[in-house]
Amino acid sequence: MHSSTKELLLAVFCILLAMVTIQSGASLAKQLFPIVGPEGTTALRLGFSATILCLIFKPWKHLPAAGQRFPILIYGLSLGGMNILFYYAIERIPLGIGVALEFTGPLAVALFSSRRKRDLFWVGCAIAGILLLLPDMKGQESLDPVGVILALAAGACWAGYILFGKKTGNQGSGGATVAMGMTISAIVLVPYGGILQASSFSWDIIPLGIAIAVLSSALPYTLEMITLRNMSSQGFSIMMSLEPAIAALAGLLILGELLSIWQWLAILLVIIASVGSSTSKPQSSS
Repeated sequence: MHSSTKELLLAVFCILLAMVTIQSGASLAKQLFPIVGPEGTTALRLGFSATILCLIFKPWKHLPAAGQRFPILIYGLSLGGMNILFYYAIERIPLGIGVALEFTGPLAVALFSSRRKRDLFWVGCAIAGILLLLPDMKGQESLDPVGVILALAAGACWAGYILFGKKTGNQGSGGATVAMGMTISAIVLVPYGGILQASSFSWDIIPLGIAIAVLSSALPYTLEMITLRNMSSQGFSIMMSLEPAIAALAGLLILGELLSIWQWLAILLVIIASVGSSTSKPQSSS
């Protein structure tokens, strides 16, 4: 019992640290936007992340058979789309709001896979949260509507990432799968960012690019693997539901992004919906 408590505490610590590093990486990335834009920042993050993950997991040893490569291709493209669209979104809207809107992707996957009537309540919470975040076109401090659409599109890519990630799960180790997906997204988006921002790149930003890659991908992914070994998938989902709040705090502390009471309430509603959808998943034995 004592050892299981220690394992749970380790898991909670690792998942909290993973979320803090991801959002710290996103805050750091946003500070790089004025220099190389979201495209250049995405190129740096994906390029260095793919390199680090390939060195660690050696995905070339776990390549899927020729007829099973389509899911890994869509998985990689979804991963890349999620990255670039999210960075385009947080260029226009606060980090915490961007993460809350992006969370609609995994939330939709969880709720659409459920058949319980009580889950309609969680759907209602999610919709209420999104409606509160939708821009009031009259207000001077309203959200950028394009930023909102981009964040929701990033959420759709996140849903694709989850669905096709599950399909590739039996094709080698999880680490190798992520390394392959990251490499596919890097092959597409590193040239895109490099061409668009070629004149803005300098050696000075390389350390920052490596830091963003480590904080946003390599380190949190490792911490999440440790968490999943010591915590149930349901517990993991519930803990991950806190991410929009952690993102909002990171935006406040690192970027000085202030949110209104209504925006905090909207983020809370998305978190409640996410926690609710996690706790109402059917149990294996009941």
